[in-house]
Amino acid sequence: MPHAASPRIKVLVVGSGAREHALAWRISESPLVEEVLCAPGNAGTGAVATNVAVEIGDVRGLVALAKERGVGLVVVGPEAPLVAGLVDALDAVGILAFGPSRGAAELEGSKVLAKELMAKYGVPTAGFRVFDDPDAATAYVQKCARPLVVKADGLAAGKGVVVAADAAEAVEAIDAMMRERVYGDAGRRVVIEEVLRGEEVSYHVVSDGTRYVALAAAQDHKRLGDGDLGPNTGGMGAYSPPPVVTPEVERKILARVIEPMLDGLRQEGRTFRGALFAGVMVVDGEPWTLEYNVRFGDPECEALMARFDGDLVPLLLGSARGDLSDITPTFGAGAALCVVLAAAGYPVRVRTGDAIDGLDAVAQAAPGARVFHAGTKRDGDVVRTSGGRVLTVCAAGATLDEAAALAYRAADAIHFDGQQLRRDIGFRARTPKLD
Repeated sequence: MPHAASPRIKVLVVGSGAREHALAWRISESPLVEEVLCAPGNAGTGAVATNVAVEIGDVRGLVALAKERGVGLVVVGPEAPLVAGLVDALDAVGILAFGPSRGAAELEGSKVLAKELMAKYGVPTAGFRVFDDPDAATAYVQKCARPLVVKADGLAAGKGVVVAADAAEAVEAIDAMMRERVYGDAGRRVVIEEVLRGEEVSYHVVSDGTRYVALAAAQDHKRLGDGDLGPNTGGMGAYSPPPVVTPEVERKILARVIEPMLDGLRQEGRTFRGALFAGVMVVDGEPWTLEYNVRFGDPECEALMARFDGDLVPLLLGSARGDLSDITPTFGAGAALCVVLAAAGYPVRVRTGDAIDGLDAVAQAAPGARVFHAGTKRDGDVVRTSGGRVLTVCAAGATLDEAAALAYRAADAIHFDGQQLRRDIGFRARTPKLD
């Protein structure tokens, strides 16, 4: 006698960025899903989900929403609600959630903890010192008199890292973080570490607490301008896969970066479920760990979702339930590339409220390309900018050049005043001619 079909579930995606839009899009395509909710969402997520005005910091409100709507799975996008214990609160009322507990999320919530765990469990990383006294930190960098990285210990919206070319820049960073508290309590302690020179990549796995499945590698572009010039940002684009991650490098990343940390977290009583994202510097073919994030990267997630082949929901559910034994994610497209369209003044003094034109023209200009919203809001029939990174335009192709050409055709169909974008996303892997 045939088994009855499993009832479809409602999924709540927490967040308002392009990462969450990309996840909501993939989730909405699943035959396992009845409805997708997004809290709070943006002007784009409304096309694939029902937006609900609950902010990501409102843990009680998000739990109440999930209970009221009969949500079967909550997918947490950003790091802040994970560090605040949203998954723990959902678990306490019996609601499945994709993402780590508060204890495991501290791996991103505290850079000091992350570095100490790396040292304890033999993960290759740069040498470091921890300081809670700004005078001692200042004396140290002046004594070193060489390039150093200064990191605020806590969450700083991706901005609490300064690669200082000399002691003067390091002292300036220490003053800003520890004395002026530009990142609030995140700068109460700092990590000061050696600079690693190589090629930086992002590597994601999904864990169920015991097992993990590897996803594809990606490479983010942090600097605002072409040629990796200008100030650091939250990310101006990404592509997948980067050629520097050869099969041998990938094997080393899994064996030296991913597996020791997942094992170490279990030993520490911080068993990890969800997406673990390692920032890795590849130096002469050897991986060195820069940081761990406890969620999908942004904009890396958009590139991964563009390449992902099949149903995403079994992967998310398997992680949340603690059983990934039958899950093997596949990536159909040979490559994907996404480019961020940023607002005027980003990343320093962001201007908002500019009308966005051309969104409806993308389908004709670049068939198959997708636009994921981030800093957008609806104003009647008009979509306006509402944040620094406004849109992420993404395309997949058989080759990276093909994906890049499609993504840039889509980006060129869109316009808003003060729009900023890089023209060289994926430049390390593309042919010299950049379309």
